[in-house]
Amino acid sequence: MITPRRALALFVLVYLVPLMVSAVVHQWNGIGAGWWSADRSSIGHLPSPADHPGAIVRVFAAPTVRWRGIFAVHSWIVLKPEGAGAYTRYDYTAWGDPIRVNGFEPDGRWFGRDPEVILAADGEAAAALIPRMQAAVESYAWRTRGDYRVWPGPNSNTFVAAVLDAVPEAQVVLPPTAIGKDYPYDGQWLRRTASGTGLRLTLGGYAGITIGWVEGIEANILGAVAGVDLRRPAIKLPGLGRIGMPEAG
Repeated sequence: MITPRRALALFVLVYLVPLMVSAVVHQWNGIGAGWWSADRSSIGHLPSPADHPGAIVRVFAAPTVRWRGIFAVHSWIVLKPEGAGAYTRYDYTAWGDPIRVNGFEPDGRWFGRDPEVILAADGEAAAALIPRMQAAVESYAWRTRGDYRVWPGPNSNTFVAAVLDAVPEAQVVLPPTAIGKDYPYDGQWLRRTASGTGLRLTLGGYAGITIGWVEGIEANILGAVAGVDLRRPAIKLPGLGRIGMPEAG
């Protein structure tokens, strides 16, 4: 039987302790100092379009700026249709028009932090995804100045989650540190998961639960996500992210 005391202890262990550990690591590494002048150069992941005429899709995520990097990542989308001579990067940001196009290097560091590749598709697989992803970007509802909200959303992770919803065959799961990914950008409090393999219940992004074969089991409390992945065994913790087998590979 789960008593109130046990429930509180579980909350502290699963939600608060990981965030405390992440905060210590963040402080130890000195992340956040001089963030405006931090390195935003390419990590060299993407090939030159001249050398790679085929279609390319990438989704990246990197710890966000300053203290928010303790518990959250910023994610973005990079597309290159077949034959295109350049990449197009889409971010959703708090300044100017929320949907920012080519504001940064496609595979650039996010204010000094190296990004993680969340989705990589090339050639025919990428070509099949790009039209629907571009359409999702163009039809995204929260696109006017003032729409961006850091918490609980819509933020950068809400935007990327909405675009990924358009391509369920990609079978992509944003990291548990993608705060805002569960915000109901379309107003639906109950819907299928992005992979199409489960259901997500959300209460305005403030709380919710996700159960799916690809997503695993995730519990959202005030935007912080904890859970477990049975398909590729791993635990998911606030601040610390995924611990176990990699999501793909």
